[in-house]
Amino acid sequence: MSTDDRPPARPRPATIRDVAKAAGVAVGTASKALNGRGRLRDETRNRVLLEAERLDFRPNDLIKSLLRGRTFTVGMITTDYFGRFNMPVMSGIEDALGAAEILVFLCNTRDDPDREWKVIQSLLAKQVDGIIVMGRRTDPRPPIAIGRSQVPVVYAFSSVEDPSALSLLPDDMHGGRIATEHLIDTRRSNLAHITGPSDRDAVRLRRAGFEATLQDRGLAIVEDHILCGDWTELWGYTAVRELLQRDPKVDGIFCGSDIIARGVMDGLRELNRSIPNDVAVVGFDNWDIIATQSRPPLTSVDMNLHDLGREAARHLLAKLEGEEISGAIRLPCTLVVRESTRASTD
Repeated sequence: MSTDDRPPARPRPATIRDVAKAAGVAVGTASKALNGRGRLRDETRNRVLLEAERLDFRPNDLIKSLLRGRTFTVGMITTDYFGRFNMPVMSGIEDALGAAEILVFLCNTRDDPDREWKVIQSLLAKQVDGIIVMGRRTDPRPPIAIGRSQVPVVYAFSSVEDPSALSLLPDDMHGGRIATEHLIDTRRSNLAHITGPSDRDAVRLRRAGFEATLQDRGLAIVEDHILCGDWTELWGYTAVRELLQRDPKVDGIFCGSDIIARGVMDGLRELNRSIPNDVAVVGFDNWDIIATQSRPPLTSVDMNLHDLGREAARHLLAKLEGEEISGAIRLPCTLVVRESTRASTD
C-alpha cells in the first residue's frame, strides 16, 4: 500500500497541556480552572474554559475520580419485578443524580438473597460512591450486607429495622387521613375501608389514618366496615358485595389501592349503586392507567414517588458530603380528585 492509499490518521485528542498552552497559562492553573478549584481571576478561568471548548477537550474521568476520591457512580438495587412503584422512584433518583453528573448502575435482584449478595459485591468492587435500595413494598427488610465498606446506603420505598439506617417512605397514615377527610367533606358520613393484607405496614398505617380521622370528626368506627384481603380487583368486587349486605347505607368507601377500587366500582354498578351519588369511592396509588380509565374516573391518593426518589438521591449526596442522617423519613401524600367523589347533592 502506498503512502497515498493509507487512511488519514485520526486527530490526537486534546490534552490539558494543549489547553494550558492555548490559554497561555501553566498546566496547574488550567487544571484548577477546569475543576473549579483554587483562586483564579475570572478572566483567567474564562480563558481556559473557552480554549478547552474550542479544542473539544475531554478530561479523563478516571483521573478526575482519583483526584477527587470519588467515582461519580451510584448503585441502585431494586426487587420490583414490574416497576409499578419503583419506576417513578428511579426517575426521581436519576433526575437528581443526573444533575450532579453521577452515573447510576441499576440492578434487579429479583428477591433472591444470593443474587443480591453478588450484585452488592460487584458494586463495591466498582467502588461506587453510594447505594440506593428500593423494594416492591415498604415492609421492613434485612439491611444489605456491605461488610466493612463505609459506602453510604439509602433505602427508598423500602425500610429496615436498623435505627442507624436511613429510609425514605410515603406517609401512608397521612394518605389515609386525607382520603377520609375528603369523603367526609363531600358529605359522606357512613364510611367503610376495603384494603389489602392486614399484616402489611402500608395497610396498617392507612387504616390508622382512616380510623383517626373518623374519631377526630366525631364519626363511629364500625369494625364490620373494615375489610382486609388481597391486592386484587376480585377482592374489591367480592368485599363490596359483602359490605353492602352488612350495611346497605354505606355512602363512602376508602380503598387501600386503585386495583381494589376498580373491583369495588364494578361491584357497585352490578348492585345498581350510582357512583358517586349513592356511594363515593377513593383509591390509593393514583396509578394513572387505572385511575383515569375507571368508570367514573377515580379520586386517588398519590404517594409522590418521583419526589420521594429525588429526596432519596438528595440525602445520599448529603451523606457523601459527610452529613449524618438516619431513621425513617415519611413524605406527605396528595389527593387527586376526580369524578368518583363529587359532593352529594342531597
